[in-house]
Amino acid sequence: MQFLPEHTYHVYNQGNNREPLFFERENYLYLLKKVEKHLVPHVDILAWCLMPNHYHFLFQVKSEYDSSDNIQESNKVGTLNRSIGILQSSYTQAVNKKLNRSGSLFRARAKAKSLAQESKTHNDYGVNCFLYIHQNPIRAKLVTKLEDWEFSSYQDYAGFRKGKLCNQELARDLFKLPIDHKEFRAFCKQTISDEFLVDF
Repeated sequence: MQFLPEHTYHVYNQGNNREPLFFERENYLYLLKKVEKHLVPHVDILAWCLMPNHYHFLFQVKSEYDSSDNIQESNKVGTLNRSIGILQSSYTQAVNKKLNRSGSLFRARAKAKSLAQESKTHNDYGVNCFLYIHQNPIRAKLVTKLEDWEFSSYQDYAGFRKGKLCNQELARDLFKLPIDHKEFRAFCKQTISDEFLVDF
């Protein structure tokens, strides 16, 4: 994927053969630290959710990102692509060492969708993507309430936690999100159209 400054992307990946990526709470927290180290210098995180066997991140590339270092040539991989690769490989190495295992945890490469491209065929793709990411734990029947899943940015937006990974101000501006916590919680309960869910 060619990442462009001030463009918004949905990036996601899953475990090999849909096997687990996270085995204990510390694994989730460790990946988030890696996100802060490797991705946040280049992007503003808008939403995220870590599931037992996959992850989702919605982010906007920062305006100062050098897209000239992002041209997809046979021998050149862009800075952000490299950062995502390092994020996954360093996480895998740490988990393998702790669990005395070997091999890759992730599918080879993360997938990325440009909201600019997807919006051409889906109305309100950005908002639907934001909702989809936060509703994942309920859809997977891991919890019955969004606030009960610790490993997503929902708790921060809904006022249950004061996490700082997301640029909430930017997300509210882009997706016209409610500022009031109660209004936001109600907003996140809306149903996502089947047309959007087909892509996932």
